[in-house]
Amino acid sequence: MTTLLLVRHGHTDAAGKRLTGRAPGVHLNELGRRQAERLVERLDGVRIDAIVSSPLERCRETAAPLAKARGRAVDVGRAWIEVGYGEWTGRSISQLRRTKLWRRVMFAPSNVRFPGGESLLEVQGRAVDATLDIADRHARGTVLVVSHADVIRLLVAHLAGMHPDHLQRLSIDTASITAVSISDGFPRLLTVNDTDDLGVLRSRRGKLGG
Repeated sequence: MTTLLLVRHGHTDAAGKRLTGRAPGVHLNELGRRQAERLVERLDGVRIDAIVSSPLERCRETAAPLAKARGRAVDVGRAWIEVGYGEWTGRSISQLRRTKLWRRVMFAPSNVRFPGGESLLEVQGRAVDATLDIADRHARGTVLVVSHADVIRLLVAHLAGMHPDHLQRLSIDTASITAVSISDGFPRLLTVNDTDDLGVLRSRRGKLGG
């Protein structure tokens, strides 16, 4: 059995304000650095055989304290990179909410392709393929992957047998842990969006990216 620990990167100054996408130079802020350090304590006693990260700085910075504590290298996995938002990259969330495409992203994401970027189904496909590859290479291990909210949500939707149009029913908060076991190709969700913080119960609006 393979156990996959999906961690969304820690908080950034742009989170919830701007769709940074794959833009370089987006780093963890002070809260995000604390979240990354706290992962070491939260995962104390949990076996981890490999650590994988999206290539983007905010993910590698989230993985770094745990990798140092465990004496493990961080493998960079291109399949776990943020959604290619194309022309939406760098735009403010408040501005994007006023576009026609935003409503489709919220209510019918399965038929959305971002202008000049990826479709969400393509993102889901690469995340599923990467998961199956990890299950093949770590058939009896535990692998921690640091990635992005939409990538994790799309993967969880697939593993749970959800239609991708239900994507917005899932929340994946910064530094949250989602655990999945895979045995003989059969997935089982063990925990979703675990932040060890009931602050996530505060009122929120539709989110995208990160």
